[in-house]
Amino acid sequence: MRAEAQAHVDRITAALDLLRRFLDWDRALRRLDELNARVEDPTLWDNQKAAQEVMRERTRLDTAISATRAIEREMTDTVELIEMADAEGDEEMATEGVESLAALADRADRDKVTALLSGEADGNDTYVEIHAGAGGTESQDWAEMLQRMYQRWAEKRGFKVEIIEYQAGEQAGIKSATLLLKGQNAYGYAKTESGVHRLVRISPYDSSARRHTSFSSVWVYPVIDDNIEIDIKESDLKIDTYRSSGAGGQHVNTTDSAVRITHVPTGIVVASQNDRSQHKNRATAMGMLKARLYEAELREREEKASGEYQAKTEIGWGHQIRSYVLQPYQLVKDLRTGVTSTAPDDVLDGDLDPFMAAALSQKVTGETVAVEDVD
Repeated sequence: MRAEAQAHVDRITAALDLLRRFLDWDRALRRLDELNARVEDPTLWDNQKAAQEVMRERTRLDTAISATRAIEREMTDTVELIEMADAEGDEEMATEGVESLAALADRADRDKVTALLSGEADGNDTYVEIHAGAGGTESQDWAEMLQRMYQRWAEKRGFKVEIIEYQAGEQAGIKSATLLLKGQNAYGYAKTESGVHRLVRISPYDSSARRHTSFSSVWVYPVIDDNIEIDIKESDLKIDTYRSSGAGGQHVNTTDSAVRITHVPTGIVVASQNDRSQHKNRATAMGMLKARLYEAELREREEKASGEYQAKTEIGWGHQIRSYVLQPYQLVKDLRTGVTSTAPDDVLDGDLDPFMAAALSQKVTGETVAVEDVD
């Protein structure tokens, strides 16, 4: 087979292998048979909640299995078409076949990522919390660059973005910000971004034009609905009110309407200043606190299930997930997966999908996943 076609086949095969591994293929087939049998049971809907859970699981498995089989079938048919065209010397047909394989490889990659977004809260909206590290203006400017990066990424995906909390930097940038991203699978995609992000560049704030290294942390956690019960004792909370602030006068008012809640047992701090009503900001902050506690529980369960559980530690400045180098050369490198980009401007403009896809894949394989560099 011609090399170009073989490269597409390799991509498709890798995606299908990952899907089967993620689904635990033989177990998934058995489970789908069981669920199909339960759907035929006329007593299923006697318990509405249980029936809905059965239908959701059945739909998820059936969609993933059907998509995997369809891609495999189309790949086999297209390869046969290309081989036949080559044997007959029909270059036009062979070229069309290679183009079809390329499109199928793209589809396999998309289906792979979609299938990986099947966690308990992956389909939910999400909060993205950004905090500048030590270093004053330089780190605060970096934190604002990250804020813009996630806003641009969300907008490209068609998500709605709201600024829930914003603390301006002393001279430039931000001390912290919390974004609410609303869209299908917002948390599932963005959850891989939690960690410390490192910037290396010639500082625009240094008159000697020296190279600086800055750090900012990102924490991603899902919006949860009222059906998820999180027990929070009022005695465990420290609640402060303060005056809202914002960029260019945005979200600013003259009353102490902003609310900051500290959960004393865990040290988790959340804040909201999105509304002029202190009551509404308190309700929003309580929702954020519940979401943070829920995310911590999800993460602990995931780590235990994967056999990699360790004593929980707060994300610190040593837990770097990605480096962004702007000078003396240009490179963005994910330290978990090895995925790189030689176009940091594109990444900072929201081109994050290759990094997210590789991180999601790594959760299944436990290994660094080979993903093409982004030029």
